[in-house]
Amino acid sequence: MNFRVLLVEDDPNLGLIVQEHLQLNGFDVDLCDNGETAVAAFGRGRFALCLVDIMMPRMDGFAFAREVRRRDKAVPLIFLTAKSLKEDKIEGFRIGCDDYITKPFSVEELLLRIHAVLRRSGAGGPDERTSFTIGEYSFDSVTRTLRIGPQERRLTTRESRLLRLLCQHQNKTLDRSLALREIWGDDSYSNARSMDVFMSKLRKYLSDDPHIEISSVHGEGFSLIVTSD
Repeated sequence: MNFRVLLVEDDPNLGLIVQEHLQLNGFDVDLCDNGETAVAAFGRGRFALCLVDIMMPRMDGFAFAREVRRRDKAVPLIFLTAKSLKEDKIEGFRIGCDDYITKPFSVEELLLRIHAVLRRSGAGGPDERTSFTIGEYSFDSVTRTLRIGPQERRLTTRESRLLRLLCQHQNKTLDRSLALREIWGDDSYSNARSMDVFMSKLRKYLSDDPHIEISSVHGEGFSLIVTSD
């Protein structure tokens, strides 16, 4: 199940970055750049969560949140804000927001807050699994352990994060640029070469099962392919 998020952010660069990272982590994301268009979008669809900037033209985040709460008392709301004033937080919680995150923030912190809010709301979250079966292998991303039969390998943090992304996109294409920004922080040439080295390592680690392949998709990214007999 994909969770649909309404992201309301008037900064086009930040909006696109957050949208891409959320999509990479299994969310469907509708992006609006002001409160008025966001209200219209909210009226057209059902959302698991709203991420809302406070300072916006035409209708600010507080006004948008009031309108959402008039229509829906339960949908979770997280404010994205450059403000950390006590009065703003009190006003947000009075309206009915579930959490705040102050800019600048890391994507990792945002994802943790989203998952926490979704768990509290009873919704859960998209692909929060930490254990995966890859052909004859088992992989635990928490302990960073890859096993096949009696053999066990401990992965580095970056190897584990990359393999988890591949598992989440098994038999689909993992976008190269999104993976680079998620794990390396940007999609520079040097980081792209580094990721190629990590992919080669993962191919070697998974080579004991001939039904597993990490293929390069020209101009797009990588795909973890697992076939059966």
